[in-house]
Amino acid sequence: MRLFADSASDLPKEFFLDEDVSLFSLRVHIGDRDYEDIRDIQSIKVFDAIRAGNHPKTSQVSPEEMLKAFEQLALSGEEGFYIAFSSELSGTYSTAVMVADQVREEHPDLKLTILDSKAASLGYGLLVKEAADLRSAGQSLHEIIKKVSFMADHLESLFTVEDLDYMAKGGRISKGSAFVGSLLNIKPLLHVEDGKLVPIEKLRGRKKVVKRMIELMKERGTQLDQQKIAISHGDDEEFAAVLKRAIEENFHPQSIDIHMIGSVIAAHTGPGTLALFFYNKID
Repeated sequence: MRLFADSASDLPKEFFLDEDVSLFSLRVHIGDRDYEDIRDIQSIKVFDAIRAGNHPKTSQVSPEEMLKAFEQLALSGEEGFYIAFSSELSGTYSTAVMVADQVREEHPDLKLTILDSKAASLGYGLLVKEAADLRSAGQSLHEIIKKVSFMADHLESLFTVEDLDYMAKGGRISKGSAFVGSLLNIKPLLHVEDGKLVPIEKLRGRKKVVKRMIELMKERGTQLDQQKIAISHGDDEEFAAVLKRAIEENFHPQSIDIHMIGSVIAAHTGPGTLALFFYNKID
């Protein structure tokens, strides 16, 4: 069984190598150079470029890369499962569906399921890690798809950013939804709703943001002591550590993974971003 995921899952390169998960890289464009996310660029380069006044751009996974991978899967006769970046934030999912249909014209027995994760960053990464764990445990493709689909439907994603203009410029939220409050130390809090990033409220200062995230965990989370929680940050380990301590003081999850946001996500959220991922229901 082959697992596929793309770089918007914000998992480290070592994960894909160690867990034998095939990586599809989104692209990052800085100045006149193009990079493959995870393979040949680290997000710190993106954050440094933004701080220097540059505006990195991104593009979806190459259709040719997918075509080659899906053709190889068809020829191997193996089963495949691709967990894709939210279709509301990238065209990668729809491209994958189109390419798979193209491959099936020549290889009608292609055994590939493509799931729209409706997630981003480490929330998406949690789903990929679960699929890899289930495969290692010997679960069938049917059971893996069922479990990961359930998790995707019940994933909660909370974000705060320094400036929503980054996402508005990149089309990840509407310009009418963007609000800037850096001069007043106002932090926008947003979440993922049906795969889209949606601002929900404005808070003044980081302490209030962390406090509100904990309140929302209490309101929305279920059986948090049995969960694997994830935090991703925009080159701000201190902010991530503050949130981690607050979670540990209020809940006792199985684990809390912390990683820096990946290059593609970084290009749209900017430095100082903090994201929290947990579940409102567990199976």
